[in-house]
Amino acid sequence: MARSRFLPDNFTLTLVGMVVLASVLPVSGVMARVFDGLTTAAITLLFFLHGARLSREAVLAGITHWRLHLLVLASTFVLFPLLGLALQPVLSPLLPAGLFVGVLYLCVLPSTVQSSIALTSMARGNIPAAVCSASASTLLGVFITPLLVNLVVVPGGNAGASLDSIGRIFLQLLAPFVAGHLLRPWIGGFVKRHATMLKLVDQGSIVLVVYTAFSAAVIEGLWRNVSLVTLLALLFICALLLTVVLSVTTWVARRRGFSTEDEITIVFCGSKKSLASGAPMAKVLFAAPQVGAILLPVMLFHQMQLMVCALLAQRYARRPQVAAPVVAEATTRAVS
Repeated sequence: MARSRFLPDNFTLTLVGMVVLASVLPVSGVMARVFDGLTTAAITLLFFLHGARLSREAVLAGITHWRLHLLVLASTFVLFPLLGLALQPVLSPLLPAGLFVGVLYLCVLPSTVQSSIALTSMARGNIPAAVCSASASTLLGVFITPLLVNLVVVPGGNAGASLDSIGRIFLQLLAPFVAGHLLRPWIGGFVKRHATMLKLVDQGSIVLVVYTAFSAAVIEGLWRNVSLVTLLALLFICALLLTVVLSVTTWVARRRGFSTEDEITIVFCGSKKSLASGAPMAKVLFAAPQVGAILLPVMLFHQMQLMVCALLAQRYARRPQVAAPVVAEATTRAVS
């Protein structure tokens, strides 16, 4: 019997299952470290395979696609903070001070890397541009986020951030991507013939990220530290922010004449906020007793963006396989 088109696809149901599993049986202790290792390995393999799959022309096209990168950075570091400030008159009376600061902190964080690229790949978007844009967002966020914390979140405060994240980005993401690309003459054919393997790694990495991140949130007291009303208010705020940014990035991408492949990259890279970057930076930027409440909006938004964008990626992926426009010609050559 055929599944109704109104029902979620298997991947979305899997993500919902991971949230439920993490709520009932969150991974902790030694097993948490094991799952963290598996997640890191899956992400590293994902970037290695992408490097082996992409042609030199596609990589160069991704690096030089400056209009796309500027739009993604503007969404991440301009549009989001402006939305946070615009909501301040409404949110300030409704939320406890720590949670309100958390919403503003969410708005100044950099984009994610692994999920942005994995979702772009699932949706058959411009993967080289996604690699460059998401990585640049995270690298620049090390410097821009503390500055925006002083300007937007806690005006006049003292902000500093560890640069260890830069080393992690190079070792976990860029190094395997470069290694895979250098080995492309020898393994590129194998990767092309086993395209299903790349899809499994894409989806598997997202499933692991959802389970480990939500497990950490549950262990930190996600379901016991806030009232149901407050939690629903936060969910609504996160949904509002995500809806506005997804709508704006989609509209601007189409208005400015970007290809569908570029639109996918702009939408997914420009709408994400990184829990992986936000958690360690919060420990440096804020006093220890504040960190839990400040990170709660980030954790909720992180889960929501994965769920919504996974569904959106599946919708993009169902479009017919047709020749890409000229602006995405390099991406077409990369996967041909």
